[in-house]
Amino acid sequence: MKSASPTLEGFRAIFCIPSLGLAEVAWRWSFAAAVGALLIFGALQFLDTLPVTPGEMALLRTRQPALVARAISHIVRGSAPRALAAAIVIAFCIGVAWILVASLGRAAGIKAMLDYFLVGWNSSQTTGWRLSSMMGLNFCRVAATLAAVIACWGALLLAGASPPGARVSPGIAGLVFFTVAALIISVWSVLNWFLSLAAIFAAGEGRDTFSALASAVDLFRSHSGPMLAVSTWFGLAHAGAFFLFSVMAMIPIALTKALPARAVLLGVLVVVLLYFAFVDFLRVGRLAGYLYISHGPEPVSLVPTPQLFGGPPPLAPSARVDQDELILSDLSANPS
Repeated sequence: MKSASPTLEGFRAIFCIPSLGLAEVAWRWSFAAAVGALLIFGALQFLDTLPVTPGEMALLRTRQPALVARAISHIVRGSAPRALAAAIVIAFCIGVAWILVASLGRAAGIKAMLDYFLVGWNSSQTTGWRLSSMMGLNFCRVAATLAAVIACWGALLLAGASPPGARVSPGIAGLVFFTVAALIISVWSVLNWFLSLAAIFAAGEGRDTFSALASAVDLFRSHSGPMLAVSTWFGLAHAGAFFLFSVMAMIPIALTKALPARAVLLGVLVVVLLYFAFVDFLRVGRLAGYLYISHGPEPVSLVPTPQLFGGPPPLAPSARVDQDELILSDLSANPS
């Protein structure tokens, strides 16, 4: 029996249960709105702590770029410790909120996908899930992201450092920074991908954090072909959507002289929001494809298993010879 394509199953899940994509949009956009409100509130509170003298206010009212810049430099002078403290508090709040919201949203989505596939497979096998495992995976994702940011900052300092008396050209410094940053981002993306994949086992099978991560690695090792195929096809769909929505965003920009500025800005904003919504739907479909590979009714394979030393492939069970079955020589030797 030929196995179904995990990529097609992922796209089919998007169209059959669009509520999964809408739920993904809901919890991600709600979190983004909360983060935006928190950043605005933090910025306003920080600006409220900055003292402004009448002389600095007079410079601001001149609307001269040089005088305004001088006034701003005087206002924010000595406020770096407060800005750093505010940034740390805001980042901590965002990280904690992300761990909780992403754990609940991803677990609910995976359980709904699993129920959808189980109905199609005429199976009723369900398992519980652990909130602690999901939170552990998302905590690792936050920690990996923080480590990547710190490492990129260290790469920037490394590129700008030079021995005493030596001059480093900006081209060499930029090459060193971008090379190290690309390596850091590559390692972070791979680790983040495995942590995201491990959520399938934490929410679908109730495994703990490290057991789910180990299962994700084993799944990739045993089904690397189908998983790379799912990632490739959904990546191509993502790239095509980016190109399409970029062209759509050029339409209101091209009408800048004929439309008001607010209308142009609103049109670009609508296109950007539609693009992000479509990307969230693709993210759900890709996860559904991975779920089909891991919990499918039969092993999924796109490439036949290679044979060692060029030997013949093993016979299927139906093609093997039964040793107890009579053959023509036995029948001729025993006519009775």
